[in-house]
Amino acid sequence: MASVENRIKRKKLYEVSQKLSKVARGLEKADIVIKNGTLVNVYSGELLENTDIAISEGRIAYVGLADHTIGENTKVIEANNRFLVPGFIDGHMHVESTMLSVTEFAKAALPKGTTAIFMDPHEIANVFGIEGVRLMHEEGQQLPLKVFTTFPSCVPATADLEDAGASIQVEDVKAGLQWDHVAGLGEVMNFPGVVFGDSLMLGEIEATIKANKTVTGHFPADDSRMLQAYLNSGVTSDHETVTKEHALEKVRLGMHLMIREGSAWHDVKEVIKVVTEDNVNTANISLVTDDVYPQTLVEKGHLNHVVRRAIEEGVDPITAIQMATINVARYFHVEQDLGAIAPGKCADILLIEDLEKVEPVTVLADGEIIFHNGELVKAFPGYTYPEYVRNSMNVKAELTAADFLLKSKTRKSETQVHVIKIIENSARTEKMKTVLKVQDGFIQPDINQDIIQLACIDRHHGSGQISLGFAHGFQINKGAVASTVAHDSHNLLVMGTNPEDMALAANELINCGGGMIAVENGKVLARVAMPIAGLMSDQSLETVVQEVQQLEKAWKELGCPINAPFMTFSLIALAVIPEIRITNRGIADVTQFQLIETEIES
Repeated sequence: MASVENRIKRKKLYEVSQKLSKVARGLEKADIVIKNGTLVNVYSGELLENTDIAISEGRIAYVGLADHTIGENTKVIEANNRFLVPGFIDGHMHVESTMLSVTEFAKAALPKGTTAIFMDPHEIANVFGIEGVRLMHEEGQQLPLKVFTTFPSCVPATADLEDAGASIQVEDVKAGLQWDHVAGLGEVMNFPGVVFGDSLMLGEIEATIKANKTVTGHFPADDSRMLQAYLNSGVTSDHETVTKEHALEKVRLGMHLMIREGSAWHDVKEVIKVVTEDNVNTANISLVTDDVYPQTLVEKGHLNHVVRRAIEEGVDPITAIQMATINVARYFHVEQDLGAIAPGKCADILLIEDLEKVEPVTVLADGEIIFHNGELVKAFPGYTYPEYVRNSMNVKAELTAADFLLKSKTRKSETQVHVIKIIENSARTEKMKTVLKVQDGFIQPDINQDIIQLACIDRHHGSGQISLGFAHGFQINKGAVASTVAHDSHNLLVMGTNPEDMALAANELINCGGGMIAVENGKVLARVAMPIAGLMSDQSLETVVQEVQQLEKAWKELGCPINAPFMTFSLIALAVIPEIRITNRGIADVTQFQLIETEIES
């Protein structure tokens, strides 16, 4: 864990308020003054030209004409009429999805204007429980990026259908809520459990409310009665909205609407219509990323990309910026410190040339220049995870091709099976049925039907448990792929056209500590090693981006044409989103919340 000495020591407002007051009156001089910018005022919705910002002790002391705060030791930054924008705040994201450590993610996000995040580290929690959460949280506390944590709530996501590496109990949540910069409860995915009185879910929510912190939600269903029952528990937000109609319903009910734009889930185009067409009050709406891949960070950006997408869909730039700044701060009750450029606030400030392009020229965090003219200008501290975190692959034995053969219960030459049909750019799946051939007693995949073999292997407990099924929609016609990023329990997922390549892919990931891989005819085409809990790389952003680009190319070589295929693949085990999934225990019918057989009895 990060030592106390490595943690950034940000001063509380009450510790420096008198100093700020003196600077505002000109009795003392500012550390930094930004001159002659156009202020984006997220309170009034105005653009205020010829505005200065005086900064002292990492906070804003004065906004206006600030010549009286400039002394001989004051650093003056000429804004040259650039827009002065509050640092962006991502109200819901999973750092693990970037494949980067928190430190490497910060190096990528800060240049894009993200100065604070509310991360939900439930991926590592599913592998290492409260200790995994603590490690990522502590890493975040030593960075210029402000890292707040929402404590994971559903670990495992559904205990009846899968086995994770750890579990989170009410007492763990109570303990985590006491840590500095833990802002609330992570997305409560088990909404049926909440509605039907699950004691664990209700206990976690009660503990969060008693701690006066925020309960974040996850509601992908379209049942209005369920939604209102869910809201009655104390959950206050949702990021799973994909239609304008559901967005309008949630806004009307007082739910904080988080509109998501990640690498695979592109919800802004449809959901933002609640603003552009229905003209609702936007104070209770924010923009989030949820899951972003490293190449998206480099090629498109982070939260600035989501702001830009909202603007492209017709949202006024100031309104879009409000939804990525002050609205988020208010939702998490940190508006005294964050979300705006105003006296007393932390000096998290972006200098932007074009409000519609939303590309920062300069980024300040706590009054310190972090990024300027295309370069990070601040060194970041290192962080080393304990060795046990790098040895999370607990698989019983080396896998063989025979492990991926699904024996049929029939003596016929063909049989009917359930198949998981994926939907491009969607977290949802559809349950389909098809007839497959049986050869030598084993059910065969059918490339012509785009039906390929699927497996999920326990990687936490050394049980040797393997479940087998079939997938449709990836269009892979050769080789195999595998991943230990397998939401939410993060067991070992393998998919392929032949058992030999499937065994190779699985064993290669076991040997490197986890990650993602693509193989063909006994050869590795591309691999992203992720030895930190089998979820994150220990390499630099540049290295990971290069490896991911090679992996994308390899998926295409295997025949897969869809967008962000390995993100869609990583969600094929997510047994809390309809309709059908694979877990280490078997095929899960999520609409019925029960396990079903792959083969349908005739």
